[in-house]
Amino acid sequence: MATTSDIRNGMIIRFKNGLYEVTEFLHVKPGKGAAFVRTTLKNIENGKVIENTFRTSEKLEEVRIEKQKREFLYFDGRFYVFMDTSTYEQKPVSKDLIGDLDKYLIENMEVTMKVDPDDNIIGIELPVTVTQEIAECEPNIKGNSASVSGKNATTITGLDITVPFFIEIGDNIKIDTRSGEYIERV
Repeated sequence: MATTSDIRNGMIIRFKNGLYEVTEFLHVKPGKGAAFVRTTLKNIENGKVIENTFRTSEKLEEVRIEKQKREFLYFDGRFYVFMDTSTYEQKPVSKDLIGDLDKYLIENMEVTMKVDPDDNIIGIELPVTVTQEIAECEPNIKGNSASVSGKNATTITGLDITVPFFIEIGDNIKIDTRSGEYIERV
């Protein structure tokens, strides 16, 4: 059991019958009364964010999460299949667990799996950037390249993104997976 003084960003705790990741915390010592810790918690299963205040006397159940490197192989319609590159063991992951991150997945991409002590996959972490090819976009019009705004485009995985006017179909672009924004043409 951990105490509130052990709270740190990225810590996984069992709280309200679920697993939550601490995304922000602040130790508060008011002039009057007992100290407390104000936290922002993200539910690992569904991604919902809640705020909670813990008294300093409260005990928290910390859950140790193991991170494993896996390679994305393919999507079979219901499951995303990942492989451990050292043992070649394949593990299917449900579409519900991947959620909107599927738009960034490309075959043979290496991701980090979050695995709980019972060997259940509770989430994946993508690399910070991915490179994808543009499948659809409006044609480039001469003279638009000086504009600050952009045009809408769709990548080969179905990701809708705003790109500069000079990007055309077939171009490879680098995308930030945290924000979903265009970084540069590759």
